[in-house]
Amino acid sequence: MSIGNSPDGNSPEDERPFEEDRDEREAERPSIGRALQQARIDLGLTVDDVSSATRVRIAIVHAIEQDDFAPCGGDVYARGHIRTLARAVRVDPAPLLAQYEAGHGGRPAPTLAAPLFEAERIRPDRHGPNWTAAMVAAIVVVIGFVGFTLFSGGDDDGGTPAVAEGATPTTGKPDSSPTPKNDRADGAPKPDASESAIAAAPQNKVTVRVSADDGRSWISAKDHNGRLLFDGLLEQGDSKTFQDKEKIDLVLGDAGAIQLYVNGTKIDDKWQPGAVERLTYTKGDPEAG
Repeated sequence: MSIGNSPDGNSPEDERPFEEDRDEREAERPSIGRALQQARIDLGLTVDDVSSATRVRIAIVHAIEQDDFAPCGGDVYARGHIRTLARAVRVDPAPLLAQYEAGHGGRPAPTLAAPLFEAERIRPDRHGPNWTAAMVAAIVVVIGFVGFTLFSGGDDDGGTPAVAEGATPTTGKPDSSPTPKNDRADGAPKPDASESAIAAAPQNKVTVRVSADDGRSWISAKDHNGRLLFDGLLEQGDSKTFQDKEKIDLVLGDAGAIQLYVNGTKIDDKWQPGAVERLTYTKGDPEAG
């Protein structure tokens, strides 16, 4: 009687050490939540910073870092949260998604619908039409029409328009030549809106203007009391101006896309694309606090 061997002459028991090594490597690999948490700590970010930059609720960020994906509301949302958080802490999301799929039944079948998840956003409540406002507007229109009719019909001078004392009436067609825009009496061009805003910065306050010149970025701004002035996404070309009597605290989700003007002075720091910057400016700046 012969003993059965594998084609290469090794018994099945000889292959078991290789499987055990693979299991050990899988056990040594950090979990999804631990990898995201360590990357966040390495960047010096808090859970609140990540939540503000991604719009993912703080409770969900905490749960994912503990490898609890139940609060996400399903596999599709869990994958979206993992992808968003990984990008916020500068980690490649592909290995984490593969790790999630391996432990949760694989990737779902693709769908032709629009993306189900980008980041949680606050949606305004939808209300029905405001009939009270519509009725008030209609009444105002009717009163205005009646008043116009009464004043127009009360002229007894044969339709000759009245001319104020000292004014010279004009006849013929009005001058239709276009008036040049942005011309001033002294011939100087009208200043740019941003330049006017910077020049008008008061000396007794700190004024910070944030402009998304090179792309979109999440922005968070607080006053000296910690009150939130703004927390949201600036699309490319958008800008926001903040003022306070003492200081302005900023968090820039993608500092490389932002141009800052502080107390009338342009900040020339060369931030890298994707860099998260936390800044503080006071009346004595433009030096970051």
